[in-house]
Amino acid sequence: MEVKPPQQHTARVLVGRLRGAAAACDGAATAAAVAAIRQASKDDPEVRSPLAAAGAAPLLAAQLSSCPSSPVATDAAAALLNISISARDQLMAPAAAPALLDALTAALRGGAAAHHAAATVHSLLCAQQHRAAVAARRPLLAALVALLRREPPMSPRGATATRTTKDALKALFAAALYPPCRATLVALGAVQVLFALLLTEARAGVVEDVTAVVAQVAGCAESLDAFRWVSGVRILLDLVEPGGAATPRARENAAAALLNLVVAGGEHAAAEVLAVGGAEEAVRELAEDAAASPRGKAKAEALLRALEEAAGPAAASARRSEHRLADFLNGIVHSDPYISGPPSASTHG
Repeated sequence: MEVKPPQQHTARVLVGRLRGAAAACDGAATAAAVAAIRQASKDDPEVRSPLAAAGAAPLLAAQLSSCPSSPVATDAAAALLNISISARDQLMAPAAAPALLDALTAALRGGAAAHHAAATVHSLLCAQQHRAAVAARRPLLAALVALLRREPPMSPRGATATRTTKDALKALFAAALYPPCRATLVALGAVQVLFALLLTEARAGVVEDVTAVVAQVAGCAESLDAFRWVSGVRILLDLVEPGGAATPRARENAAAALLNLVVAGGEHAAAEVLAVGGAEEAVRELAEDAAASPRGKAKAEALLRALEEAAGPAAASARRSEHRLADFLNGIVHSDPYISGPPSASTHG
């Protein structure tokens, strides 16, 4: 989209106003200038790239870093979020990215700007080329995990998950899409925090988001020990069972998490799954559930194959024989009237 001159002029004026107010240490003028940039970036998408080109990001980041819990920081974080939607590459330029990511980390650690900061991190991670740079910032990832740890999963009215929780989960999901990031998240305690969210009674609206993150984090060898500590395999299998998950998507995500855990953890992870009573039956029910989505059925089928391969050829052959025998007997039960039919009036007990 071609940028029109009015947007360029508006961006230069707004950024110039903020630069002058900040240089003069005029708090009121600085707050007004940041608020004006936030409003402009919200109302006119075409002004976002010109704002980035005019140098708005470093000035806004400075407001986040200096006082992340102030109202002006909230406006600054919201403005950065708006700008990031249209100008990710400009914000993540090598000269600008370190200061921006440090400022977002500061905002994530507390204050009203936290949810805007988490949403901005997610926005930046939507561009695959920026995932490595963001994932390399361990303090930022730690701040996202800590945000989930301290943020109640429900609003004061108890109706839905807070925006902060959902934005943090989206950011963690996007970060975990970058494979090297998964082990870091495990080391930071993300597995414990995620399963704590799943187990709390006040989890409405976040089960799908949490299980989506769990599925990604499970895709590294380091996750198996962390899953053991929280009985993660048992919890995921409970979600895979019919009626165990709040939504079909959460059930799919749970199956995907188990699949990724087995693929990454190999025989040891497969043994953890098979050690849970009824594990194969629960997964097979999903694979054969006519009401399940194609994605859920595919994940379940892949998980069954992975479990059989990990168990070895002999065990896999035995299982297939057992299943064939069970299917055969089941067919007899449904076809033989002397077995399946009700007793007649002339029969004697």
